[in-house]
Amino acid sequence: MEVQYDGSGRLKYHPQLHPNKGKRLSESELEYLCKYYESDGMKSMSLALGRPEASLANKVKDLKKKGLFEYYKNLNKHW
Repeated sequence: MEVQYDGSGRLKYHPQLHPNKGKRLSESELEYLCKYYESDGMKSMSLALGRPEASLANKVKDLKKKGLFEYYKNLNKHW
């Protein structure tokens, strides 16, 4: 199993490490992502959620742009 990184040092897609690539994030996953994004780091989040770092970074950026990041961070429904 060869692991590769992109130019930004992020773990690239690997089918064994990222089985959820392309799947929609559930409400629970969105809450987890927003709640622990700043403390756990992107690499840990990527492995925990089974998704590439770049897609999670894009999702966080999108949630912040739409004003939903704080909503999911403070949801306290699943985590």
